[in-house]
Amino acid sequence: MDKSQNNSRRSFLKVSSITGGGMMIGFSWLANLIPNEAFANAETAKEWIELTGFIKISPDNQITIFCPNPEFGQNVMTSLPMLIAEELEVDWSKVKVEAGDYDTPRFKRQFTGGSQSIRMGWQPLRKAGATAKLMLMQAAANEWNLPIAELSAANGMIHHKSSNKSIAYGSLAAAASKLPTPEKVSLKKNGDFSILGTPQKNVEGSKIVKGESLFTMDYKQEGMLIAMAIHPTAFGLKLKSFDATEALKMPGIKDIFEIKVYKDSFERGGFDTRTFNNLVVVVGNTTWEVMNARKRVITQWEPIQETKEMVNTWGSKKEETTPAGLESTDAHMKQMYDLQKKPGKILRKDGNPETAFANAKKTLERTYSAPFLPHNTMEPISCFAHITDEKALFVAPIQIPDMMKQNIMFNLDLSAEKIDIKLARMGGGFGRRAYGHYIIEAGLISKKMKAPIKLIYTREDDMTNGVYRPSYMVTYKAAIDTNNNVTAIHIKGGGIPESAIHQNRFPAGAFENYIAEGWDIKSNITIGAFRAPGSNFIASAEQSFLDELAETIGKDPIDYRIELLKKAKSNPVGKNNDYDADRYIGVLELVKQKSNWSTANNKNAKRGVAAYFCHNSYAAHVVDITMKNGQPVVENVVSALDCGLVVNPEGAKNMVEGAVVDGIGNALYGGLRFENGVPMQKNFNQYRMIRHKESPKKIDIHFVQNNVDPTGLGEPPFPPIFGALANALYKATGKRFYNQPFINDLNKS
Repeated sequence: MDKSQNNSRRSFLKVSSITGGGMMIGFSWLANLIPNEAFANAETAKEWIELTGFIKISPDNQITIFCPNPEFGQNVMTSLPMLIAEELEVDWSKVKVEAGDYDTPRFKRQFTGGSQSIRMGWQPLRKAGATAKLMLMQAAANEWNLPIAELSAANGMIHHKSSNKSIAYGSLAAAASKLPTPEKVSLKKNGDFSILGTPQKNVEGSKIVKGESLFTMDYKQEGMLIAMAIHPTAFGLKLKSFDATEALKMPGIKDIFEIKVYKDSFERGGFDTRTFNNLVVVVGNTTWEVMNARKRVITQWEPIQETKEMVNTWGSKKEETTPAGLESTDAHMKQMYDLQKKPGKILRKDGNPETAFANAKKTLERTYSAPFLPHNTMEPISCFAHITDEKALFVAPIQIPDMMKQNIMFNLDLSAEKIDIKLARMGGGFGRRAYGHYIIEAGLISKKMKAPIKLIYTREDDMTNGVYRPSYMVTYKAAIDTNNNVTAIHIKGGGIPESAIHQNRFPAGAFENYIAEGWDIKSNITIGAFRAPGSNFIASAEQSFLDELAETIGKDPIDYRIELLKKAKSNPVGKNNDYDADRYIGVLELVKQKSNWSTANNKNAKRGVAAYFCHNSYAAHVVDITMKNGQPVVENVVSALDCGLVVNPEGAKNMVEGAVVDGIGNALYGGLRFENGVPMQKNFNQYRMIRHKESPKKIDIHFVQNNVDPTGLGEPPFPPIFGALANALYKATGKRFYNQPFINDLNKS
């Protein structure tokens, strides 16, 4: 048993009894609770059930665990409560799990993103479970007048082996809640778990299958109105005027008006966007009536002017420029190619790469590009809001509610105590729902209408309103000497409006001479976090280039990667390399073994490999494809992951499978083009998504077995699948693929 550090237990836990007997334990998500004396004075069990981040133990021994983080399909509603249940020593099959709502007085931060949920909750949530168990054991020791050291806990019961006494947690909960919170608790050692590491089904799986109301789009309330917005037809335009005369005559329409989403004086944060800040809103009784009326509103748009404003990103302020103009994909590509020919900003430099290139016998130089990508979450954007004089209620699918509360207060002129945000299950996210402008929009509409409203985006609204994965370009160049050794690596690239280069990641540290340069192009097209931001492009380029480089110097692509990583381990270049070479090597060796790398399972299949590190974890894939009628068929994918200790293998496997399918779809087909600021694809009849029949026939997933504390998993499997697919396509077609989506170049050949 490991003795945990104190970590200011009084700021970590609050304990209270509940009406009718029982116990409620609340804990700060980041072991730093915001004080609130009212916290310990709830009068009814119903009030407690509405709170977030608690263990509830009722007199009938029902254990309820509340999940503090928003859920959008990565299964934190199962995995996070498992951390608590493990240390609490309860029967997982009898635990009830409920989603918590947002509650600022108790939590500094509730955020699902960055593949950090398990990693950040690993200590605090286990401590909450261990603390509850210890207090229940102390209550039993007091009742039986026995030393606590003679007692044990298992399956929601306290046992005294010598006297054969047993008592349920529920019978002790009221007494336990009155005890002082222990200053220290012991946590299990990694490897001593009974719940963690065992596959558990999604706790909401049956509700999802049965179509029960879980999502904001399902939410209804008496008297609720439907609202939709009209935003500019192009990036680079803003609202000039509108005429709703005819639309207001249509059945069921209550009002049509303009809103300004964010005030001019509002200081934007990193997850705020005001690209379309002035909107026309149509409000009516039903979705169909509002959609039809929206078509009858006559709008006029005018060009925006260039603006500069300060943006506060995680406490660091920087000036951001939004240029005027109507941007197009072809012009973007020309700009990027032009910048590739000019010196960029030096991001990192090791050794003397200039001399190495000057002395090279030959060089290998390749340029890679990728387009903007929309998120296309399964559930389009929606939000319920009902603002009255007494309370402002939001039912919101938002990844980062803490930041949104500050925005609501400022832009809707509401006091903190009036705001109640209920976190609905999100129908997809991976960055899109970190940008909560739609919550402000819904609040403004409800405030104006003095009624409950549900704001709905259509698929077309969602796809043309941002927030997109940036468009990128990068060039990799290698110097090769007379002995066929690679003597230098040069990386230069950027994007619209930001670069994807991670200059301290592999292959940095493996080459004595290394240089990375970056640039960016300002844009008024809204971009934002997209599953494994930046990594999802640069991994594809890097891993495609390493594959071609290995072939050029006559080495096996997996062996060459391992060779470089061993060099980076034994004799690293530079001091800022941000990866663990051993763990990197581990996933490559595992995927090599499990895929039978030297002999494909299907003799007709051609295979490619890629590996990457991001979000604290390591992933590698081997992709086997065949060609049928000139189109690729993904026969098999073998995946190897090192994300530390796997909390829930069932959920982890699902996340890797999703990343593989999502990555293949985006790499082959994904791409959003712009002409004069207008997105050319507005719905799935124009935007190509992967289809069921195009998914891999088999995905074989393996995890490195270790006792390292858990790291990320939602994002790390995603980036390397792009490169593995590109490398497999080369083997199948004899042609290298440098520009996403690959299908465009494939169909040209």
